Amino acid sequence: MADNSEDGPGEEDASSPERQCAVTRERLPKAAMLRFVLSPDGVVTPDIQERLPGRGVWVKADRGAVEIATKKGAFARGFKSQVTVPEGLADLVERLLLKRCVDTLGLARKAGQAICGYDQVRDALRDGFPAFLLEAADGAEDGRSKVYFLAKALYSDVKVAGALSAPELGMAFGRDRVIHGLVRRGPIADSWEIAYRRLTGFREAPELTWFQETGR
Repeated sequence: MADNSEDGPGEEDASSPERQCAVTRERLPKAAMLRFVLSPDGVVTPDIQERLPGRGVWVKADRGAVEIATKKGAFARGFKSQVTVPEGLADLVERLLLKRCVDTLGLARKAGQAICGYDQVRDALRDGFPAFLLEAADGAEDGRSKVYFLAKALYSDVKVAGALSAPELGMAFGRDRVIHGLVRRGPIADSWEIAYRRLTGFREAPELTWFQETGR
């Protein structure tokens, strides 16, 4: 991770797990925020992996917060200099977060920590508690409900990620489309969750309402 001892706004302890949002002034865990740095030519640049050098400005991982930061001059204040904000910065952040999600899932797949396929997921559920169920945003309700309620019958507090489309999930698994997937518990799953939670600040998380009407 980058040395964030010079991160704004204000003086920040590099070891602190929290940062102050340049827009809302909230102090939040870094996992719920996004770091931005300036390129050598003064362009505001998302630092999704928090590795880029230099002073950082932190903004809540939320589309509205990034748009307000763009419109209200929060980046210029945070960096204490004139800056250039790219047009469509919030959309750029969403694309980068999606790439981070896909890349992390790809790593999990190569490490044997993520699988896909309806039958494979159902079998894996019987082998152990998953970190996440992956259900395509554009998948059929019947299939995802069967997978979810099997998981719920076996375990409590099953997490579902449904913000990625079938083609987007497919990119992680080297396929054209993936409807059902599963991430096993472990360090890669922890990284995936951070990336996914940030992504859902920029696009809808349909899993929040998928299973409410069933009463189960």
